[in-house]
Amino acid sequence: MKNLNILLLILFLSSCKVNQLTGKKTFNAFSNKQLFPMALSQYEQFLDEHKVVENTKESRQIVSIGERIARAAQKYYEFKGAPDYLKDYVWEYNLVQDPQRNAWCMPGGKIVFYTGILPVAANEDGLATIMGHEVAHALLDHGCQRMTISLAQQGLNIIAIKSTENQSEKKRKAILTAYGLGSTVGAVLPFSRKLEKEADQIGLELMAIAGFNPEEAPKLWERMKAASGGKAPPEILSTHPSNKRRINDLTKWIPLAKERAQEINGK
Repeated sequence: MKNLNILLLILFLSSCKVNQLTGKKTFNAFSNKQLFPMALSQYEQFLDEHKVVENTKESRQIVSIGERIARAAQKYYEFKGAPDYLKDYVWEYNLVQDPQRNAWCMPGGKIVFYTGILPVAANEDGLATIMGHEVAHALLDHGCQRMTISLAQQGLNIIAIKSTENQSEKKRKAILTAYGLGSTVGAVLPFSRKLEKEADQIGLELMAIAGFNPEEAPKLWERMKAASGGKAPPEILSTHPSNKRRINDLTKWIPLAKERAQEINGK
């Protein structure tokens, strides 16, 4: 028990790192060198197990937009005084045949769009909104941060199990259930929503720097809201902010994104 407490203390103290893009401290216990090879292996396995759409207008468009967003990211880091930060990133963009309205980016720059999200994206700027968001996740080390908080939650769960060993089974079960619910709703889910919000804001700036229209971003989420038919869990129980909150936030951030683009592009 004592050793576990010491391990968790070391994890906490070693996990506060500064993100080069935002200048903020992050809860991150993993390095890119640790995570990138794992992500690449999982990405290749995913592509082997799914139908990749190649040589179509849509697949070429996704690659083109991705390359523009990646160039914008490089310009952003140069502006921040860290021109070599992305040297280990190897960007790759694939379209996969799947009806889900989804897209994702693994650490290191491995990106997948599902065909099901194309009608909601609707146009080039809609696709750029999604691409900017997913690229932002990679730049902000969100994969590493999610793994870190998961590791911390597992460690605290072990402490909870150990500390209730002498309790009656009924009381022990109640305590552990309360801990599981409390740690998820009170810590893990808010942390995930915070990362999504951060990716929305940085993604908006990236698409603006790349020359896309940021005013399309809230419109994309209007379409996403309509496509879902209003079926969504309460925000407090979700890993993502509500559609309404995202629409409001993105609308509020548009002028700031345009200013950032002008500042970096020198116009």
